[in-house]
Amino acid sequence: MKTILKIVSATFVALFAIFSARAAEEVSFSLNAPMLASVGEAFRIEFELNAKPDDNSFAPPTFENFDVVAGPSVSQGSSIQIVNGEMTKSTSYAITYVLIPQKVGTFAIAPATISVKKKSYTTQRTMIEVRDGAHAGAAQGAQNKNESAESRANRTIGKEDLMLRLELSKRSVYKGEPVRAILKLYSRVNLAGSEGSKMPAFNGFWSQQIDIEQGPFRESLNNKVYEVYNIAEYLLYPQQGGALTIEPAELTVVAQVMVKSNRGFDPFFGGGHEVYNVRRTLKTPEVKVQVKEFPAGAPASFSGAVGRYTMSHKLSSAEVAANSAVTLQLTISGTGNLSFISAPKLELPSSFELYDVKSEERIENKASGSIGYRRFDYPFIVRAEGDYEIAPIEFTYFDLEKQKYITLTTPPLNMVVMPDKSAATQQQVVASGIKREDVRLLGEDIRFIKLGAPTLRSVVAPFALSPLYWLVVVMLIVAAVASYFVVRKYIRDKRDEVLVKGKRANKMAVKRFRIAEKYMREQDRRAFYEEMLRALWGYLGDKFNIPVADLTREVVREELSRRGALVEAESIIAVIARCEEAQYSPAASAEMKDIYEEGVDAISKIESAIKK
Repeated sequence: MKTILKIVSATFVALFAIFSARAAEEVSFSLNAPMLASVGEAFRIEFELNAKPDDNSFAPPTFENFDVVAGPSVSQGSSIQIVNGEMTKSTSYAITYVLIPQKVGTFAIAPATISVKKKSYTTQRTMIEVRDGAHAGAAQGAQNKNESAESRANRTIGKEDLMLRLELSKRSVYKGEPVRAILKLYSRVNLAGSEGSKMPAFNGFWSQQIDIEQGPFRESLNNKVYEVYNIAEYLLYPQQGGALTIEPAELTVVAQVMVKSNRGFDPFFGGGHEVYNVRRTLKTPEVKVQVKEFPAGAPASFSGAVGRYTMSHKLSSAEVAANSAVTLQLTISGTGNLSFISAPKLELPSSFELYDVKSEERIENKASGSIGYRRFDYPFIVRAEGDYEIAPIEFTYFDLEKQKYITLTTPPLNMVVMPDKSAATQQQVVASGIKREDVRLLGEDIRFIKLGAPTLRSVVAPFALSPLYWLVVVMLIVAAVASYFVVRKYIRDKRDEVLVKGKRANKMAVKRFRIAEKYMREQDRRAFYEEMLRALWGYLGDKFNIPVADLTREVVREELSRRGALVEAESIIAVIARCEEAQYSPAASAEMKDIYEEGVDAISKIESAIKK
């Protein structure tokens, strides 16, 4: 009975995991099509879906400028994998067509739609460049048969097949106006990767890198279709007027090119083609941006803000007691160079004490600029009772669309300050023509004058000439000299890579021995012996500065023999041999323990021998 319950429970768990995996899978629908095709030559395209579609929900494109010679052909499949207790389920559904281009040009395959669980999905509009097939064949046939395949691979990639471009949203801007800069890689060949890049320094700009979707995307440029990769995107804020130059960016890419081999068809391997990696260092041209100065007549409250903003305010309390703290909160929201906005000037009555302004911001960098807000808190204390008016706060920005200055103003803020009841002990001073805020705590601002005969005391010798002073000076000199030699030795040791590696060898060996001991307790033989070999070989290489390529038993024996530790060399080499042999032969746990102890003992003996 218990066995049956276990089987039923396991079945329900498996079914639940399958349905969970299916529910968690994200649906994607895409078109897989070649970038280049030739007139009169057939090629295949596939609409790929990772889920089962609704019946009769697929709506294909019209395929203008192409002849459909086969399709639609449907293929589907599914698989379930369980790895480390985690189940993953994948579903594939493909609809295939075979097309023949009708004429030369660059044409688009319109989006197709399909539904999954009554939810519609659409492919992207895809560009295909159609070339003259006869011209391409003639060019292929005109190749020099004596030319090497590698040379033909290099010649296959033309100047316009790989391009690096820095695209700017604007070339003429005002100072502080954001410019969107995207570094793009245009490719008409298969790419295997990149080997380094150099980004521009953006001298004269304040740059902020923003997240971007890398791609690839398919775009048409100069009537040619490219796979486009977004390398990086920046928001650039010009900090000075005049013509600013953005220096070139560089990127080295590796393209994979298949060329026909001079050896012809190979009856064993077939094909008669070879694949070569071709490296190209791409460079963008210099880009100039004209930065205009702001128009004349800027208000005094303008501090360089550019964009479009709104301003709001909030006073913590309009009615308070004297000697109370109040906060005026000012929030500037909008789009533009928010990061460069400074706190507007606040004018307060003379009896108000203003403290340091605090700021808070929430800014998100978008392609159009920075979006968000900056909040400024003006904390101040009112010292005297009465009725007061806080002057309006002005904030001016330059509106790029209207090409003029816009000034935002808060209304006058009225405050009522009542007497401070906690200061009842203070003297009430009433005088004609004297305001309450002008009184400065009479009775406490003048120190009491001591009366009576003065009391004199003897003056001791100054500290600068005392014995304690000289003792401190000597100690400081000794400490400075000792610090100099310690720091000098530390720098010398750091520069001596051999010494650093030698000192680190024992520490790394101990660390790897602990990992090996863990595998030994878990009875993981393969991992144990691998870690023991890493510990022993790693110790020898680091301790005696032996490169990995030269790390052999003969070299280790020669190095230790030169240091008078030949016996210890034979001991550690024997342990290495046992570890290598035990990797591929059965061994009991007692053997692992013996090898572990022998390895630790061998390194300890070597340490003792070379220190003599």
